[in-house]
Amino acid sequence: MQGIILAAGMGKRLKYLTNNNTKCMVKVNGQTMIERSLRILDKKGLSQIVIVVGYKAENLIEYVNSLGISTPVIFVNNPIYNKTNNIYSLALAKTYLCTEDTLLLESDLIFQEEVIDAILNDERPNLALVDKFESWMDGTCMELDEQDCITNFIPGKYLKFSEKDHYYKTVNIYKFSADFSKNTYVPFLTAYQKAMGENEYYESVIKMIALLETKEIRAKRLSGQIWYEIDNIQDLNIAESLFSEDDDEHYTKISMRYGGYWRYPKMLDFCYLVNPYYPPKQMINEMKSNFEVLLTQYPSGMQVNSLGAAGVFGIEQSHIVIGNGAAELIKSMMEQFLSDKNSQVGCVFPTFEEYPNRFDRSRIVSFISQTEDYHYTEDDLIRYFNDKPIQVLILINPDNPSGNFISHEGVLKLIRWAKKKEIALVVDESFVDFSSSVETDGLEAVTLIRDDVLSLYDRLYVVKSISKSYGVPGARLGVLASYDEACIERIKKDVSIWNINSFGEFFIQIKEKYDKDYVKALALTRSARKEFVQALSEIPYLTVFPSQANYVMCRLDDGISSRELCCSLLRENLFIKDITPKINDGKQYIRIAVRTKEENALLVEILKNWKHS
Repeated sequence: MQGIILAAGMGKRLKYLTNNNTKCMVKVNGQTMIERSLRILDKKGLSQIVIVVGYKAENLIEYVNSLGISTPVIFVNNPIYNKTNNIYSLALAKTYLCTEDTLLLESDLIFQEEVIDAILNDERPNLALVDKFESWMDGTCMELDEQDCITNFIPGKYLKFSEKDHYYKTVNIYKFSADFSKNTYVPFLTAYQKAMGENEYYESVIKMIALLETKEIRAKRLSGQIWYEIDNIQDLNIAESLFSEDDDEHYTKISMRYGGYWRYPKMLDFCYLVNPYYPPKQMINEMKSNFEVLLTQYPSGMQVNSLGAAGVFGIEQSHIVIGNGAAELIKSMMEQFLSDKNSQVGCVFPTFEEYPNRFDRSRIVSFISQTEDYHYTEDDLIRYFNDKPIQVLILINPDNPSGNFISHEGVLKLIRWAKKKEIALVVDESFVDFSSSVETDGLEAVTLIRDDVLSLYDRLYVVKSISKSYGVPGARLGVLASYDEACIERIKKDVSIWNINSFGEFFIQIKEKYDKDYVKALALTRSARKEFVQALSEIPYLTVFPSQANYVMCRLDDGISSRELCCSLLRENLFIKDITPKINDGKQYIRIAVRTKEENALLVEILKNWKHS
């Protein structure tokens, strides 16, 4: 068995990274793609490795020769790499193809060693390595039957994304027997090249052969092994997070992305906090049916969208502003509070850092609960802040990460106290819909975004992240409500006139039609949380704190490190939040989002069997 690597291309889509070197010499976590591939192949007992070079050939040959690869390496030069495609490069190596069995791969791939083992260990002689199609993938796809026969070969430009569940992506790694190459592939390659020219792709020849009645070539399906094709700088960034050798670095790189985890389709995200049972399928279908018009037309301006938000919450337009996520509104509001250089703000810790991060720490008066589970009441806050010189008090209710909850009556007591003290009160109720109070009293009785509550004090500011509670973080929606009309108007002028997109606007427009589904989703989430908390509580090394949100905070006992646990779970494609640095009391903590019951059960099972090193 020999290896053939196609490495003649220029890699133009990697821009400046390939100005002076060929694409496969781009580094991923400090190691070039070609070195990584060669070091893996060097372990497999190959007779030789043939590399077809072209762009910056001298640089690549010198570099490969410096690596000390034990397997003999032969170079074949493609002098017209800038005028041809990979069919010409492979044709240059056709003599080698016919001499012995071949492992064929492209040089812009990064992969685990297990990927190569999967195709080498399969006894079938002629294989195309494939993986289930995912949203990040691009290029040629296949359809397969139950015997791994290729029933259809679909170039990227002809993909029907409505049928993507049936597709398999070619990994661009193949195994050919010498007989197959000599008697079938190379004759077809030669004829195809003569008929179609040199600016074609070798995959087209594989397609022709695969669809013949002889079925000489089959698909080899991957089963979780990691690989990535690097075509542009963003691909490189993702590959670096996927292929970090160090677990701690791997966790850090994933965490620092702050989202975009649809690019990691095998990962279950227990870190970010989203309603797991909403939106309903019918609502998604309605949005899909309007996709084209929403994508190609401008959204309405601030005035119209604020009117929509006012209608949803049943308050006046002058008392509410809608934002590109709650974060946009928090930034604008807090900057207004910052305008007074002497103002001090009261914060409960540990908490959602978006608020205190807007202030210099010298201006923050911190309340830290002294109870084991960081529980506190409205009376605790009033008692603590009553004699403190604060101008603003911020309350996250339920709190993040503790899940602590102050009842509606308790918050009303805080409002009356804040009014008496002439302190601005900011209440973030992004997670209040998940509280048990909704089950007993209903949504309208729990929310503060009501005229009868907002009118109690014109310096009460209520923030709500629609993204979190309604499970649409990609739509980026949040609201801020207050009877401080001057503040609301300033924020409307501060943010962009088109601060939400058409998808967010359409969601607001159709939301009320699905309110009954929302109530059901909240009930399902509460039920899932109850079962989740019970199951987590049975794990010996976890102390689980009560929560009224869609997440659970846990302390790790028995000397277990939160970082070690989080890093280990991420290698299992389970992403949870390490909150030890946030709490910083000498103990170890994690926060776990509530997902569906099935997903929660999967995590619990892994946690039960987890052993720390």
